[in-house]
Amino acid sequence: MKRQKRFEELEKRPIHEDGFVKEWPDEGLIAMMGPNDPKPSIKIENGVVTELDSKKRDDFDLIDMYIATYGIDLKNAEKVMAMDSIKIANMLVDPNVSRKEVINVTLALTPAKAEEVISKLNFGEMIMASQKMRPRRTPATQAHVTNIRDNPVLIAADAADAAERGFPEQETTTAVARYAPLNAIALLVGSQTGRPGVLTQCSVEEALELNMGMKGFTGYAETISVYGTDQVFTDGDDTPWSKGFLASCYASRGLKMRFTSGSGSEAMMGNTEGKSMLYLEARCIFITKASGVQGLQNGGVSCIGIPGAVPSGIRSVMGENLLCMMMDIECASGNDQAFSHSDMRRTERLLGQFIAGTDYVSSGYSSTPNYDNTFAGSNTDAMDYDDYYIMERDLMINGGIHPVDEATIIKVRNKAAKAVQAVFEELGLPKITDEEVEAATYANTSKDMPDRNMVEDMKAAEDLLNRGVTAVDIVKALYESGFKDIATEVLNLQKQKVCGDFLQTSAIFDKDWNVISAVNNPNDYQGPGTGYRLDEDPEEWERIKDVPFALDPGHMKF
Repeated sequence: MKRQKRFEELEKRPIHEDGFVKEWPDEGLIAMMGPNDPKPSIKIENGVVTELDSKKRDDFDLIDMYIATYGIDLKNAEKVMAMDSIKIANMLVDPNVSRKEVINVTLALTPAKAEEVISKLNFGEMIMASQKMRPRRTPATQAHVTNIRDNPVLIAADAADAAERGFPEQETTTAVARYAPLNAIALLVGSQTGRPGVLTQCSVEEALELNMGMKGFTGYAETISVYGTDQVFTDGDDTPWSKGFLASCYASRGLKMRFTSGSGSEAMMGNTEGKSMLYLEARCIFITKASGVQGLQNGGVSCIGIPGAVPSGIRSVMGENLLCMMMDIECASGNDQAFSHSDMRRTERLLGQFIAGTDYVSSGYSSTPNYDNTFAGSNTDAMDYDDYYIMERDLMINGGIHPVDEATIIKVRNKAAKAVQAVFEELGLPKITDEEVEAATYANTSKDMPDRNMVEDMKAAEDLLNRGVTAVDIVKALYESGFKDIATEVLNLQKQKVCGDFLQTSAIFDKDWNVISAVNNPNDYQGPGTGYRLDEDPEEWERIKDVPFALDPGHMKF
């Protein structure tokens, strides 16, 4: 067939490198309200749920039983379940209905009813609802800080860089699992160099992640995954109860933690039971609430390509973020995993959460170029910083970070690299050379770094754990090598774990270690003139406005 030339050119566009699929409900490739999703229902007899979403108690699976026992406000459930879903959807959008009033209703929903409510909202309405329903008044975002060579000097410098830009939480992982302790320590030292109060984590296998948290190398965790079908839990050697137990382990040691879920995981793992993505995600959110966990990382996350491939999938992802907020838990709203070759579509993915503001607009904005992102790349990376700043500036939105000048970044990167150099020396770890410090100060990616002896580093990391080194040793190392200010901040983080005040929904710290959470900074949005507004936060607005590449009329010659 003779081709039409415009179609030929269009097929060369980056969007055609993405994958798309028509709906296939029986395999779970449908965004929401699939034909096999259960009808909402609840029956309660003598305080016990005997029917949940068209399923009798004798037929409950593990997830049904867990949600029915711990995850629903039963005293209000029958009344709420009798309400028209459109009425509840209207409450979500209506600025005259307070967040507290809505929460009293939504905590009594069942998973199928929650899905039905979300399905009544278009994308614009979801943005309006999310602006009201996020738990914390002040929005924020989170950074990935990684590199493919697990270079600890570069991690420390990049952590300080990201902290200076305003990220209140930072997450690292490893290219080689045995590097985890070194990466965690480098991230801890670098982040506190950039801005006191930044919380850090190292995403690795759960037992090691908890171990490092208990040693004081990290301050929070969020990669404790939950799933919407029993079979996927079974494949992972887990149950809702085992995840709840793990959550209590973190909390008992003063470590903040979130669960992780996200549409598409069950489809990817081949066990959807023929249910839609949003229904299964609703079950994950209810498991999180039932476990008493303070938050959830959701929004497709590492499986974003699956909902992104089906009709209304990105709308459904925004809906799962909103549903998390409706359950009154902290929402780290995705926007992390790279999923599209189209810049326009990458922005589309970000825009809903960016405009509405969430507890964490991204649960992993890559603070390095995606070349070095060992989480398989992020929807936004360091090469998008200036675009992101201008979006904030154009729309007068606080997206969680702000511009910085080059001289400040050079200074803080250098200090962080020197600080981690001193810690390695004091702890008897493989030497960090002055050449590495200099390279990390000015580096863009790990390509700009000298080689390290990775075998020596991995042996040292294992020995570090065997020696029982803790954050107290890091504090001593910093103090004795002249970095008393950073030592103080690392010690302050350990003190906060003893206090436990940041084990609250949506908790972050400011630079003075004041907790900002849904408890003392609750979202009070009820229409124009209410809620968080940049015009009422002049210090942050001045930072956002002041992009270094804007012309300054006061310094121009005419």
